[in-house]
Amino acid sequence: MNDTSEITDPVIGVVKWFDPVKGFGFVVADAGGPDILLHVNVLRNFGQSSVADGARVELEVQRTDRGVQATQVLSLLPPDSDDSVGLSDIAALDPKIVAEAPLEPARVKWFDKGKGFGFANVFGRRDDIFLHMEVLRRSGLSDLAPGEALALRVIEGKRGHMAAEVFAWEAALEPQDT
Repeated sequence: MNDTSEITDPVIGVVKWFDPVKGFGFVVADAGGPDILLHVNVLRNFGQSSVADGARVELEVQRTDRGVQATQVLSLLPPDSDDSVGLSDIAALDPKIVAEAPLEPARVKWFDKGKGFGFANVFGRRDDIFLHMEVLRRSGLSDLAPGEALALRVIEGKRGHMAAEVFAWEAALEPQDT
């Protein structure tokens, strides 16, 4: 079998679709060319188990006899939110205020993509933190698994504590600019 591979320069593109249940999806490069396979293991190495359709990504890719596939995620930006309907609890918030909220370590209690919401537990807190699908999408995620480690910016919403931003766990470990 001749499965020679060629490493290329980093590629920037848009997530065409990603299915965390299937464990893969595809990215369309800005420069064109064939779709790029994005496997869930490559995404997990970046600290996430899913990515939202339409998210912007920078990848290291490898060309093989079987096609082009991502080998490393270098950066990820949430999809443009021009057409999204904001949540009333966070739509009126000053983004600066949200950004000033501390990142808190949490684990997903449960999340139902079909229902569009779920809950997480912040370490050291007794109450559940509400997670809405729109907040995930704005954060560049498309789904969460029970027990998944996250970093959250939590605000007080109309019905209790809710996540205003969701990050991969590694974000909580990095020094924060203040």
